[in-house]
Amino acid sequence: MQSLWGATATPAFTLPQLRGSARAQVVIIGGGYTGLSAALHLCESGIDVVVLEAAELGAGGSGLNGGQVIAGVKHDPDTLEHMFGAGPGAQLVETVGSGPDLVFGLIRKYQIECDAARSGWIQPATSESALAPIRRRVEQWQRRGAPVELLDRRQVGSLVGSERYCGGWLDRRGGTLQPRSYLLGLARAVQRLGGRIFIRSEATRLEHAGGQWRVRTVRGQVTAPVGVLATNAYTGALVDALRRTVVAVPSFQVATEPLPPPLRDAILPQRQGASDTWPLLRYFRLSADGRLVMGSRGFFGNTPAATAARHHYRAVQEIFPQLRGVRYDYHWGGLVAMTAFSWL
Repeated sequence: MQSLWGATATPAFTLPQLRGSARAQVVIIGGGYTGLSAALHLCESGIDVVVLEAAELGAGGSGLNGGQVIAGVKHDPDTLEHMFGAGPGAQLVETVGSGPDLVFGLIRKYQIECDAARSGWIQPATSESALAPIRRRVEQWQRRGAPVELLDRRQVGSLVGSERYCGGWLDRRGGTLQPRSYLLGLARAVQRLGGRIFIRSEATRLEHAGGQWRVRTVRGQVTAPVGVLATNAYTGALVDALRRTVVAVPSFQVATEPLPPPLRDAILPQRQGASDTWPLLRYFRLSADGRLVMGSRGFFGNTPAATAARHHYRAVQEIFPQLRGVRYDYHWGGLVAMTAFSWL
């Protein structure tokens, strides 16, 4: 199954497989957003970095996600400060709240071509009972100066292009991008600053001796005093203690054919991304070429695309009945890392 993002990304470029021995000041295992952003910031400080990616760039979650840039995490600001204490909690709130600033700042600084649009993010409410926590969330972010606002039924209907929702909220910090193109842009920036990236170089063994980390791969090894694990949902048995802290949950997406102008202009007309409050989260947006991209739960195992996509087809018809009969051109899935913190 080819993803829309794989089919429409900026051109890929050649990266080598690690062969032989290499040394660096920092070795990073994982070439997704976390690994490449860490490498980029280290390179900006003049640190010699090697990044090891097990597959091709974008083969994991960073190349397969919905391309929505969202501030915050599941828990509201007041809850985070209560859980972690006033000092660390406030720092965490600031970090997650400024996430979109970091992403769009890197895009501007390194002129990354990834169809970036900072038009905001919407959380539409699927029931009246979901509005109370939304009101609390908006009040807490507004108290911290965030550009967020409540939406009534009419406003959310106008912004989403659907009568399915009874209200919601708009966070103007968020936006959308082409996720694979953004990843490739980070990689190009790392290379320009002297960082080394190796693909098809899965870390098979990790050793620590004499103040040095040695990461062995199929055909080589890297030695560095500092190591960073950035494997997220694709964490294997290399560091079993880390693997056991996450559960890899499948997510699946479909993309329609390019919508004709009347429909394209009526659905998400201001081009926000959206993630609703349905218990099994539905997230959706328009791509740069006018396709509706709908994501939700996936299936474990080798489930045929036609079976995996049925839930998504129903979601599209429920939220946007005007799209009945639309053709679906792309189907794809990947993994999302969930933690105990995510479920609280």
